[in-house]
Amino acid sequence: MSACRVGVIGVGRLGSAHARILGEIPDCELIGVADIDPGRAREVGDRLSVDSLEASKLVERCDAVVVAVTTSAHHSVALMALESGCHVLVEKPLAPTLDEADDLIRTTDRLGLFLAVGHVERFNPAIRAVRPLLDDPRYVSSQRLAVFQPRGTDVPVMLDLMIHDIDLVLGLVDSSVTSVDAVGIPVLTDSVDMATARIRFANGACADISASRVSAERTRALRLFQPSGYFSLDLAAGDGEYLRRKPGIGLAELARSREPAGLSLADIVERVPIKGDCAEPLRLELEAFLGTIRGTGGGAVSAAEGRAALEIALRIETEIEGSAYVPAQDPRGA
Repeated sequence: MSACRVGVIGVGRLGSAHARILGEIPDCELIGVADIDPGRAREVGDRLSVDSLEASKLVERCDAVVVAVTTSAHHSVALMALESGCHVLVEKPLAPTLDEADDLIRTTDRLGLFLAVGHVERFNPAIRAVRPLLDDPRYVSSQRLAVFQPRGTDVPVMLDLMIHDIDLVLGLVDSSVTSVDAVGIPVLTDSVDMATARIRFANGACADISASRVSAERTRALRLFQPSGYFSLDLAAGDGEYLRRKPGIGLAELARSREPAGLSLADIVERVPIKGDCAEPLRLELEAFLGTIRGTGGGAVSAAEGRAALEIALRIETEIEGSAYVPAQDPRGA
């Protein structure tokens, strides 16, 4: 089987990481890179010993491309690549609007191509390690805080950061969404910089998701509660722990056997370390994308799954826009 010819459009911080990894994957040939800044494309191309081309020329030479441009350009660039006959992995979110997302999906179906979305947290070592232990999570709490940087501020924080955890929650809770409540405010930009949302599911499960891109520190915490115990995960470190009731422990018998004040958490639960492997999540994501294209594997996040996360992110945005947040009135104006 011949090597899959792949290119990367948009080689900022994340796109250049895509390009580096693609150049290292067996049976994959990195053809070249493209960027709206030709100088940046040449810099990355020279570093990786590949051509730097205009995007329209690059797609003509590729079987597949990774689209890592700004969110506002996802639709136009991905559509151009699809119509040139390329399979596409577009960075999250799939598109800034559902209309654009649906147009990409229709184009993909019409042309018989594969469109994946870069929800890389699916491949986080802690998430992969915890999946075999999940048993009907009933409550999920996530917190994603980032230090401010201009990148990504062309969209609100729901499409920039929170969508990572929306995708995770939709994948971890196997049920349809029944309601969404949210609050959020702009802080340093003209769009929402911090937000918190509560998502309720048809099976009774609930998720609270918070995201901020104006924090003084970086946090990526996820907690899942289920009848057998709960998981506390550090997605930045890729590890965590599972606290579950010790086998054979009966709370009533334990309470009768000693004074209640003498009981401790250690008497009731055991701590199971959650430690993922050292595999690079972005590499696993790209290998899943290439495996799907070649028919040798799977696990890539489909466009339909990317659309589902986008729909909830936009519902959260609508909830925030309709909330009670009103800018303070200038007392001199009345």
